[in-house]
Amino acid sequence: MTDIVVSAAWLADHLGEVRVVDVRDAWEFDGIGHVPGAVNVPFDSFRAAEHAAEGEGDPSTGMLPGVEAWEAVLSDAGIEPDDTLVAYDDTHGVFAARFLLTALAYGHDDVHLLDGDFSAWSRDHEVERGTPDIAETSYEAREPEPGSTPFVDYETVREAIDEGDLAVLDTREPWEWAEGHLPGAVQLDWRELVDDESRGLKSDEEIQSILADHGVTPEDRVLLYCNTARRISHTYVVLRHLGYEDVLFYEGSLTEWEARDGPLESAPESESESKSASESESV
Repeated sequence: MTDIVVSAAWLADHLGEVRVVDVRDAWEFDGIGHVPGAVNVPFDSFRAAEHAAEGEGDPSTGMLPGVEAWEAVLSDAGIEPDDTLVAYDDTHGVFAARFLLTALAYGHDDVHLLDGDFSAWSRDHEVERGTPDIAETSYEAREPEPGSTPFVDYETVREAIDEGDLAVLDTREPWEWAEGHLPGAVQLDWRELVDDESRGLKSDEEIQSILADHGVTPEDRVLLYCNTARRISHTYVVLRHLGYEDVLFYEGSLTEWEARDGPLESAPESESESKSASESESV
């Protein structure tokens, strides 16, 4: 079985066997270039956030677009249900990961994230420019069913937190966590798992060490959240790559949690200041 994360070398060897999906804006895809044979599925085209502005407290922000909308997007991109999908962006994979989680939710299981992004690919591999001719398909998706996907709802998260038998990871920045987070949540910025030079993931050993430092092991039941389910998509893919088997993906994340008056904790002032200072030093 191919890992959910694939290398640029692997993709170069299998370009003719997979459907490559570029989730950047169309002007980047056409003008800057793309992986040969890739199709363009811009990030905003498959989010409910196209129907609600991010950051305005709408609990639908960033969530699944709906079966019909998803089918239309993939049909326009010429994708078939049995295609092997490899997605990438130019932001370390965080937007591409959200595409993959959406695909998983709607029943497309053969999905993969390119380790690294377009900038990393273009260093050593050929790129194409322009808009390719695409033969549209009639993509059929599956309506997500409770328990059949990693997605969990507000009620499930409330119950899991009340039971307390799980590790809650907040993948936002330190200052966001300090201002307010789910009860018991540990702050782990998704970018801590990415290597700035390679633009891909840090080594498995490094990531395992970072997770362990945050009290998370492969045996744990892990709950992920951020603001609108973009950042946790990347962390979910990383955990699956590492073999984590029990990972809950809270799609509504803090946007829904706050809209439904879920309980929040904030960092003590001294801890908040310490995190802010640490963040400033790292910039």
